[in-house]
Amino acid sequence: MIFTNRIDAGKRLASALISYKTQNVVVYALPRGGVVPGAEVARALDAPLDLVIVRKIGHPYAPEYAIGAVAEDGHKVMNRDELNTIDQQWFQDAARAEQEEARRRRKVYMRGRSSIPAKGKIAILVDDGLATSMTMLLAIKEVRHFKPRKIVVAVPVAPPEAIEELKHFADEVIALRISQDFPAIGSFYLNFDQVSDEEVIKLMDSVPRPESELGRTIPHAAK
Repeated sequence: MIFTNRIDAGKRLASALISYKTQNVVVYALPRGGVVPGAEVARALDAPLDLVIVRKIGHPYAPEYAIGAVAEDGHKVMNRDELNTIDQQWFQDAARAEQEEARRRRKVYMRGRSSIPAKGKIAILVDDGLATSMTMLLAIKEVRHFKPRKIVVAVPVAPPEAIEELKHFADEVIALRISQDFPAIGSFYLNFDQVSDEEVIKLMDSVPRPESELGRTIPHAAK
């Protein structure tokens, strides 16, 4: 299965998730790439769209290979075996830089709007694909803090080992294509252009928020 672009992937994900349309759902997309399919899923399910912002920490000699991930609040997940092979100060500096980028994205994308509460709801976490389980694993843990009724992970493509890992932490994991041969997420798309900050902002504005959330704001995370 090859996807035309992230919109196509989102529409296909939405079809796989349509049974959730009449339920109390919030879609949480991982920016930037996950916001495009996340918006398609949210619109199809008549659900609000929010963000869970986590950042990959890539290996110093192979940046696309995740050895950890960090959230806005500083929570991390790490590949301990890989961590033991690299300079620890480098890792701490890299984690701090990625945390700052996560905070920047919250400020730019949400513009002071509050997060939509997950408590008691079905939280559907969407990304444009998984190369490893790192970022999604941390996203699950971040959303789990807010006591959702159920967490569903939905992605267009992932390797089998990532899916098996996430099944231990999410209540349901949906992947449209599970591929052992996994050179890169972009290899499963005909068009995999970078998603800009401006596109994310436009997509977030395109999905209606619950009336109870309109006008509510929260302070930006402290630096």
